[in-house]
Amino acid sequence: MNYTDFQPGLKARAATAALALAGTLTVLGLGLATLTSEPALASEMTADVRAALAARLPKTPIDALNCEGFGGLCEVVSGKTLFYVDQAARYLVVGRLYDMETRRDVTAARLLELNPDLIAAGAARAGKDAVEKGDEPGPAVPTHVDLNMLPTDGAIHWGNPAAPKVVVFSDFQCGYCQRLTGELAKAGLHVEERPISIFGAKSRALSEAVLCAAAPAEALHRAYAGRAPAPRKSCKAKGLEANEAFAKANGFNGTPVMVRPSDGAVLHGYRPAAEIRRFLGLDQSKGGR
Repeated sequence: MNYTDFQPGLKARAATAALALAGTLTVLGLGLATLTSEPALASEMTADVRAALAARLPKTPIDALNCEGFGGLCEVVSGKTLFYVDQAARYLVVGRLYDMETRRDVTAARLLELNPDLIAAGAARAGKDAVEKGDEPGPAVPTHVDLNMLPTDGAIHWGNPAAPKVVVFSDFQCGYCQRLTGELAKAGLHVEERPISIFGAKSRALSEAVLCAAAPAEALHRAYAGRAPAPRKSCKAKGLEANEAFAKANGFNGTPVMVRPSDGAVLHGYRPAAEIRRFLGLDQSKGGR
């Protein structure tokens, strides 16, 4: 007698197993199809955005386009310029993109990658050399500003009071601003630092605490070191509103920003001491490399 005759469920179980295996393979196949289709969809979307940009900015070269990892935006590289568009390429964004979860300046990091010689914490700027005339999304960031519009309040003076002066707009939570203080000290300058709140409420509270401190210059360096003075509830930081209004009016969307007092020329981003001195028209034999 056949052995299987004593196990009436064996054939049924074998059939069930075969069906289960077939189902598993089908699911795996569907999963594989889904996985392999995602790059295709991403590629198709990028192609659509590139086509829309070509139609709307026909004379602007698109050197690179990335629509992944920007929260629904696409990063567009044109020469040394970086800007963002939505996935319909209808809205164009010029400025800095921050990842609030990781507290990372995405634009500055990408600019450094694209231009190793440019250490930029300042805003990504779309200049006339990058976006064709008639395609510019808005007015360019001013190259010169009028410092006479600022009150004496809101400024923190440190460094060498007898040396040439540079005006710096900064945020005490900005890593590049902290690094810049070392280069400014190395350059041997008189620094007039004016805090602004690029990073929101916490930056605002830090600025108020430093401006209200008994020794603001000392408090400034403590703030950069993560040891800011405790806020004084009874103190209203004079000049902070004026600093922020001035920065907004002149398109200072990032920090640090340096201004040359002699003519109001603007220099965005971190710079080494020698470059700062060159910007101010000073002797390059001083101030380090």
